[in-house]
Amino acid sequence: MKRHRSLYGLIVLMVTLWAANFIVAKVALREFPPLLLSGLRVALAGVFILPVYCWRHREKPDRWTREDLPLLLYLGLFGVALNQLFFVLGLSRTTVAHSSFILSLTPILVLLIAGTMKMETVTPRKLAGMAVAAGGVAVLKAFEGAPVEGAGPTWLGDGLILLGGLTFALFTVFGKRATLRHNSITINTFAYVGGAVALSPLVFWQAGGFSFARVSPAGWLALVYMALFPSVVCYLIYYYALTRIAASRVSAFSYLQPPLATALSALLLGEHVTLPVVLGGAVIFSGVYLAERG
Repeated sequence: MKRHRSLYGLIVLMVTLWAANFIVAKVALREFPPLLLSGLRVALAGVFILPVYCWRHREKPDRWTREDLPLLLYLGLFGVALNQLFFVLGLSRTTVAHSSFILSLTPILVLLIAGTMKMETVTPRKLAGMAVAAGGVAVLKAFEGAPVEGAGPTWLGDGLILLGGLTFALFTVFGKRATLRHNSITINTFAYVGGAVALSPLVFWQAGGFSFARVSPAGWLALVYMALFPSVVCYLIYYYALTRIAASRVSAFSYLQPPLATALSALLLGEHVTLPVVLGGAVIFSGVYLAERG
């Protein structure tokens, strides 16, 4: 019982760190351009996870085939590089509430891709769940107010966030084959390193005209937080939890992330929690739950 309490404590910590990432990213975006922030975050995450991989590799070396490295680098491009680009660019143009609720559609996107590739059966109940979730997005968008002085949700921002969820869904589906041969640390290490390599030309281009001396300590701390906690620590907790309790129990905690992120954004950033956000989020949750249980 005590072991389970400690494990659930770690899972709650993981969800809290992920929710706080939306707030921290908003702070970082005040000091870094979105493209530069994306590249630096991925590069630092690769630096942070490499020692973990080296320690794990020493204990249990990986066995490689000719197809493995290209697959892992491909996952790095779509699951990390493009995912982070779309997330940061989208968050710079929309609210935390919209971002967190739209990203909660990722299981629906995974189901659509897996169903299209005949990797999973799409039942009528799952289709109904998808329709309900889409209705939630319609509620979220139909009654939103116009952005004021550059603040607030926009169609472009929400669309970029959705593309970020799509790239992570591709990472999830196509990474399934990699999980049969390699552990999560190996997959995430090569994904982040591959993503960092893919984004390096963008980083050098953006860094050329950027004054790093003007970044405050809060800005640097925000960047380090984004690279270390949601990108490395949370994934280690996530896969550790999966080895000890059912995946359905772990994923159930993900429903806490959007409400928590929304509450934090209202408290710390002064974002308004509107009725359409509450209603749209509730409908999206209902659709995702129905699809996952279908």
